[in-house]
Amino acid sequence: MTPDKRPMLTGYRVLDICQIVAGPTCTRLLAEAGAEVIKVELAPGGDRGRSSGLKPRDPRHKGSTLSTHYVQHNHSKKSLALDLRDPRAQDVVRRMVPNVDVVVENFAPGVMARYGLSYKHLKQLNPGLVMCSISMAGQDGPLSQVPGFDYMAAAYAGATGLFGEPDRPPIQFAMAIGDSYTGVAAAMAVGFALLHRERTGDGQYIEAALIDAYLHMQEINLPRVSLRGPGGAPARSGSLHPDGGPTGVFRYADDAFVAIMVLPHQWRQLLAAMEMPELEEDPRFATPQARRDHKEDMRHILEGWLSRFPSREAAVAALESHRVPCAPVLSVHEAMNHPHMRERGSVRSVDDRHLGTFDVPGPPARFSAWPTNADLRADLLGEHNESVLREVAGMTDRDIAELYAKGILVRDKLLDDMA
Repeated sequence: MTPDKRPMLTGYRVLDICQIVAGPTCTRLLAEAGAEVIKVELAPGGDRGRSSGLKPRDPRHKGSTLSTHYVQHNHSKKSLALDLRDPRAQDVVRRMVPNVDVVVENFAPGVMARYGLSYKHLKQLNPGLVMCSISMAGQDGPLSQVPGFDYMAAAYAGATGLFGEPDRPPIQFAMAIGDSYTGVAAAMAVGFALLHRERTGDGQYIEAALIDAYLHMQEINLPRVSLRGPGGAPARSGSLHPDGGPTGVFRYADDAFVAIMVLPHQWRQLLAAMEMPELEEDPRFATPQARRDHKEDMRHILEGWLSRFPSREAAVAALESHRVPCAPVLSVHEAMNHPHMRERGSVRSVDDRHLGTFDVPGPPARFSAWPTNADLRADLLGEHNESVLREVAGMTDRDIAELYAKGILVRDKLLDDMA
């Protein structure tokens, strides 16, 4: 048997039955690695992410199904828009499954089974199928039927309670940390499963749950609490790390801050940068435990020192000159325009025909044998209906026309204007 010499995931076909962030992140990463990703969107409106973010301003594109949120999480995919509640649409998906390698879905547990599209059903059509289900709490267990998103998973996993000031309620994250992490983990798992199939010929079922992902991110807390009981968990300590360091976010002036992280072996480096060797003999800071217990005193000293500099950049340079890990706390605008981010492609531009030119994140990993795609675009709703159904489901133009006529298959009205 001749080895397949196609690079990366070229030649693999993925059905993406997902919406919002976690599932689309998984399949977008597969698409960026070369897979053909067919996004099955729910009629009539498609992925709920199409209604988030910014919409086109041009009156000619009024009512477009594109948005900046949708483009960021779903570029490089083909859109097929079906009313999956209809048994005929479910049959269309089943017709496609023998011709795909991977199915990724993030419905609530049990929905795919009700549609006759669970792994138990689909593996009979394609024994080599790799299927991944993404949910808040997993496919079984007491919480599996609880509705929820990223923030609910963070709350259940003990993450939310760690962040905020000690005398105030926990804070709400302003980023979908769990969704993104789970999407990356799911993409990794799909890659592992495809490698397993190449070696054994067997497909398999993958579960990725946001609660599991958040618990996996609990850096050191689970063993501590397991051995010490509830008191082993760190208390909320606002902008300072509970273990001291000093580690945390320190004010330079007004709304300008510097993030500093000092491990025990770097304590003398910090004192050298601050030109305060006398602090080494100060009993409040003599040991890591003492620095933890007196972190507010250290904050006062450190912020007083930072405020003496003519600029935040000068303060950071003084710390860096002694190899003290630190960084200016940048706004999103500052971060995305930093020359490092631009040079590396950590931020890249999309030139969209409806939305104009705007920035999206780059991929989280780079490959020496696979270039990062710089020419990104995302489909209007149902833009690839006809080609996908012909090529993957083996349907005729008459079959497709009948689905349109019955409202089972839909597409963006702008596609008719562009024809």
